[in-house]
Amino acid sequence: MSVITLYDYELDEHCYRVRLLMTMLGLEWEPHPIDMVPGQEEKQPHMLALNPLGQLPVLKDGDLVLHGADALLAYLAKTYDGANTWLPEDSADFGRVMMWLNFSSSALGAASQARLQSLFGTTGVDAPLKEASRKAFRIMDDHMTKRGYENGEWFVGDHVTLADLALFPSFALSRDFGIDHDEFPALRRWIRRFRNLEKFTTMPGIPDYH
Repeated sequence: MSVITLYDYELDEHCYRVRLLMTMLGLEWEPHPIDMVPGQEEKQPHMLALNPLGQLPVLKDGDLVLHGADALLAYLAKTYDGANTWLPEDSADFGRVMMWLNFSSSALGAASQARLQSLFGTTGVDAPLKEASRKAFRIMDDHMTKRGYENGEWFVGDHVTLADLALFPSFALSRDFGIDHDEFPALRRWIRRFRNLEKFTTMPGIPDYH
């Protein structure tokens, strides 16, 4: 088996998604730490050769080089999850998972930016970013409230999928920029459930509810 290398920044939520899936899949992998803040190493020539966009995460699996968290999650699930747990074979559930992956990379972009501003900025979080984040979380909370009426515990189907894993960090880390999780009770219950999954690993900023 080829050696998997993840070009990684510990506090980046997109890198965390990939680390989390590899851990839950029981994969052996090697981290390659990148000085994202303050060094912006991901924009240096040696990293641009791997990802011209100058962004993390980047993954190497043998001779294969991939970048973009959604692409990495889909590749790892397709390649290493023989049970098809994370990326369902059923076409309808597959489509729903991909829909939420797109939501994660689009609607939740505001939450990622707001968190970075809060952690590393000097002027505070832009109000429109915080409001856009809250709007996205409301969509998620409404969905999980409806799922609860149907006895569903996860975003898609009857077990955890990439939809849950991709959505989890943005909401779990949102207290970093002042979002009160009590505003979203269905999501609060959901992230508690996600934290209890076997092989779950956390990162700084993710709450441990009791």
